[in-house]
Amino acid sequence: MAAAAAAAATATPGTTGMDARLDQETERWLRWDKNPLTLESVKQLIADSNEEELQKCLGSRMEFGTAGLRAAMGTGTSHMNDLTIIQTTQGFCRYLEKQFSDLKQRGVVISFDARAHPPSGGNSKRFARLAATTFITQGIPVYLFSGITPTPFVPYTVLHLKLCAGIMITASHNPKQDNGYKVYWDNGAQITSPHDKGISRAIEENLEPWPQAWDDSLIDGNPLLRDPTASINKSYFEDLKKYCFHRSVNKETKVKFVHTSVHGVGHEFVQSAFQAFGFAPPEAVPEQKDPDPEFPTVKYPNPEEGKGVLTLSFALADKTKAKIVLANDPDADRLAVAEKQDSGEWRVFSGNELGALLGWWLFTSWKGKNQDPSALKDLYMLSSTVSSKILRAIALKEGFHFEETLTGFKWMGNRAKQLMDQGKNVLFAFEEAIGYMCCPFVLDKDGVSAAVISAELASFLATRNLSLSQQLKAIYVEYGYHITKASYFICHDQSTIKKLFENLRNYDGKNNYPKTCGRFEISGIRDLTTGYDDSQPDKKAVLPTSKSSQMITFTFANGGVATMRTSGTEPKIKYYSELCAPPGNSDPEQLKKELNELVSAIEEHFFQPQKYNLQPKAE
Repeated sequence: MAAAAAAAATATPGTTGMDARLDQETERWLRWDKNPLTLESVKQLIADSNEEELQKCLGSRMEFGTAGLRAAMGTGTSHMNDLTIIQTTQGFCRYLEKQFSDLKQRGVVISFDARAHPPSGGNSKRFARLAATTFITQGIPVYLFSGITPTPFVPYTVLHLKLCAGIMITASHNPKQDNGYKVYWDNGAQITSPHDKGISRAIEENLEPWPQAWDDSLIDGNPLLRDPTASINKSYFEDLKKYCFHRSVNKETKVKFVHTSVHGVGHEFVQSAFQAFGFAPPEAVPEQKDPDPEFPTVKYPNPEEGKGVLTLSFALADKTKAKIVLANDPDADRLAVAEKQDSGEWRVFSGNELGALLGWWLFTSWKGKNQDPSALKDLYMLSSTVSSKILRAIALKEGFHFEETLTGFKWMGNRAKQLMDQGKNVLFAFEEAIGYMCCPFVLDKDGVSAAVISAELASFLATRNLSLSQQLKAIYVEYGYHITKASYFICHDQSTIKKLFENLRNYDGKNNYPKTCGRFEISGIRDLTTGYDDSQPDKKAVLPTSKSSQMITFTFANGGVATMRTSGTEPKIKYYSELCAPPGNSDPEQLKKELNELVSAIEEHFFQPQKYNLQPKAE
């Protein structure tokens, strides 16, 4: 401690000119951090008088939002590390104690992915153990998985064991240095406001580590520590079997599948899902099947980025004559699907296209088992407001209900739970960011169930001599073409982002939104940052608004819709566009051309990348 005291002594404002707040944060860090690597790096920064770096590490605290935490692993309050995990869990624990009088009877579930950051000694498993220690020292039972699991196993366990909350330590498909802390409520869905604010306040009130906070060895052999791995593995796959409609087809199928877990957690779980559905196991991409926190074979471990992430999968599929590639992101809550076309090219389906296929399939399978037309009145599908409206078109024609929610599965999960509590049947929910909820026993996106259900769909279509691409075309002919295009610009400067959106709200200098975009006439505007919607009689938006994020939707006279929004987890301004045609055989090429021209106009007139110095998405 003498060294720490000496180091702290050099951190007085008089010595380095540090402001008082940073000085206080530094002094507290030196007192509280027991991780030798992160502690040493703060001491080193003090010794080097590196105020700029100290400011980066300790000048601000990670913000706890509805998605929990997501940041790079490293030193200080702005990063994911042992101390910030302890502080966050102490706050979450106190908040739960206030909300649930039976917390000590019910408990919480904690799981983790395979991420690790050797320079700071941080890794998902260690973070999960420290979180478990926090609860157990307060007499609260913890169901801690003994090994890595997909993210959806946490919300599944919350519902299955009727727990108060769940924590998943993961940064999903973020770059390798990141980690995250994702939180589920007792209804099995991600938290929504105002819980995030309440947890945030509780964290601020519980920053000093409790007496046994660092001693994670005390949980081993503790009666409050339970390992749900075996029982949850068994019950999850039993529940999944209820969504298998064509076991005999699966057993006999000639369709071959390749699966990649992109160095994440998905491999053994997708193998088990295939087994549950009576399939032969899919071919796993050997270089990517085992968890590896370095993600050595990909630039970004995100199958949403398309063909770059799937290069090894395509090579293996060509070698094994497989026609379908299934790719999970590293925490296996998302799924990308690709199909080999007759031309020899691989087609990677967009999130909206796979949403159309899975929605059609789950409805068709449901209809096959439910001949009673009155059951339709209780049937629901959901998607987020920036996703394709294809489910709306199917619902209109088939007579079930469709609802849209704000962006993100926290909204769809919570809405699905409300509907289910009213006795409704929520068949499917999806978002364009390759997230699918095919089985409502998980109230979040689940890439494991989506993978095996996609495999069954492909196998069933093959018995009709149809490919996924052909079936997608048939869906569009029957319900109307829905052509979508989405991308993003990168912008690290919050004030620039604010300027760009304020410019759209004051386009003519008189507080008016734009009336045209290039040659395209605008017929409607909804701004979910301010709560304005000119399609409503009182001009007030129906969906919840959020002042902390930017989101404007433009409807165009030609049937186009485009939304511009900021991302909650990445430095991106995203856009989503769609042209919807009525049923009948429209010309998809003409629609694509029209949509491409609309998108170019939006980029040029609304984003103005030169003016705002925005970086386009790297192709």
